[in-house]
Amino acid sequence: MVPPPSTPSLDSQQIQQFLSSVLSQRGPSSLPYTEDSKWLIRQHLLSLTSRYPSLQPKTATFTHNDGRSVNLLQADGTIPMPYQGVTYNIPIIIWLIESYPRYPPVVYVNPTRDMIIKRPHPHVSPSGLVSIPYLQNWIYPSSNLVDLVINLGSAFSHDPPLYSQRRSNPNPNPPNYGQQQQPPPPRVAAAGYPPSPYGRAQPSQTEDAAEVYKRNAVNKLVEMVHGDIIKMRKEREAEMEGLFSAQGVLRKREEEVNKGLKEMQDEKEALEQQLQVVLMSTDVLAGWVRENEGKIKNLGKNNDSVDVDEVFHCADVLSKQMLGCTAADLAIEDVVYSLDKALQEGAVPFDQYLRNVRLLSREQFFHKATAAKVRAAQMQAQVASMAARAPHSHYAP
Repeated sequence: MVPPPSTPSLDSQQIQQFLSSVLSQRGPSSLPYTEDSKWLIRQHLLSLTSRYPSLQPKTATFTHNDGRSVNLLQADGTIPMPYQGVTYNIPIIIWLIESYPRYPPVVYVNPTRDMIIKRPHPHVSPSGLVSIPYLQNWIYPSSNLVDLVINLGSAFSHDPPLYSQRRSNPNPNPPNYGQQQQPPPPRVAAAGYPPSPYGRAQPSQTEDAAEVYKRNAVNKLVEMVHGDIIKMRKEREAEMEGLFSAQGVLRKREEEVNKGLKEMQDEKEALEQQLQVVLMSTDVLAGWVRENEGKIKNLGKNNDSVDVDEVFHCADVLSKQMLGCTAADLAIEDVVYSLDKALQEGAVPFDQYLRNVRLLSREQFFHKATAAKVRAAQMQAQVASMAARAPHSHYAP
């Protein structure tokens, strides 16, 4: 293995003191990890630095995709990558995000000034973000940083993610830290990559870092504003749908109320008409009572000399005819009843009974038909009389 460039490193005791100090801090300057996970974070970093001394734990500011900045732990340094019988050192940064170790860390390839990220690469995005199956299948609490670095070296050994900027050959070569042998690795097609918190693309060496950060911040702000606008539009559309539904319900209720009001008005008019008929009938009956009060008094005084046929006097020809037809109908009904009794007692022969009933039934039918015609004529006359008296009635509105 080729040693990495000489950088000041901490020994095991200093690393333990550093981790104990930063993980035990309280207040605004404390790291955003849960208390129950800090011990496991410390153990993971100690195991990592013990196995790979080139990776040193540090604290630095990490910027999320939504623009939030937070102080986090990181492991910064190089990891060994065997390639075609030679071991190279790949510079990386392992960020322990707030949800670590329940969720995987964020790993970036950290090329030096004379190195460029291979484009395309199956595991490294243009911004340097690393995505390998071990990170995608992270399982808490069995997954750890040591196994992560082993899987990173294995994945990079099949397709190195960096090559020297001094070479114009687009085929990437592994970075050289003191090695003369740099065989070109094979090219591999790339898939899509997740977004980077440092921007969508790795800035070129000639771009100013402040300008790149400003451009990325503006792009992120535009995306946030666009997302807020879409969210507000969806909320307003849902609100408008609710208002349209309420409007439809109110219109339906309005139709029902108008229909009920119309029915009540029609019923009121019908009741007023019935009231007029009742008032006119009451007026007619009151006039008849006044006309016949004297007759009732005379019947009370001369009770012994009252002729039954003279008690009721027909007012007109139709009433007299109606009275005669009704009396004949009832009389025939009584005769038929008497014949039934006589037949049951054997006083009348059966053939004579049938002959008499046939004759009486024919006569009764004619009387009933005549009574029906008279009743219809009386109703027409009564209606004509009420219509003629209505304008002169004091009950009319």
